[in-house]
Amino acid sequence: MALNPWIYLVLAGMMEIGWAIGLKFTEGFTQLIPSVITAGFMIVSLYLLSLALKSIPIGTGYAIWTGIGAIGTAIIGMLILGDSKEIGRIACIFIIITGIIGLKFFSNN
Repeated sequence: MALNPWIYLVLAGMMEIGWAIGLKFTEGFTQLIPSVITAGFMIVSLYLLSLALKSIPIGTGYAIWTGIGAIGTAIIGMLILGDSKEIGRIACIFIIITGIIGLKFFSNN
C-alpha cells in the first residue's frame, strides 16, 4: 500500500533522528548492538526518503528530511542528553521549523 509521499518524508525524518541519536551510543561503531540498531535506522530512513522523492522535488524533500532530523536531534539532545538549552539554540530551531513549513507551503506537490 502506497502512502502519501509527505508521510514517507516525515517517517524518513523520524528515522534520521533515530540514527543521529544512535551515533552517540555506537562509540565510533565499536559497540555492536547500538551500531546495528543505528545502521537499521539509516537504511530505513534512506529507503523512506527514496520513496518520498519519487514525487517530491529533491531540493524540498532533502531539506525537509534534514530539517526534521536536525530539529528532532537537537530537541532530544536538550531534553534527554543534557545539551545546552540556550535561547539562541531554541530560536534557531524555530527558524528551521519556519523554513520547513515554507518549503512545504511553496512546494508544487
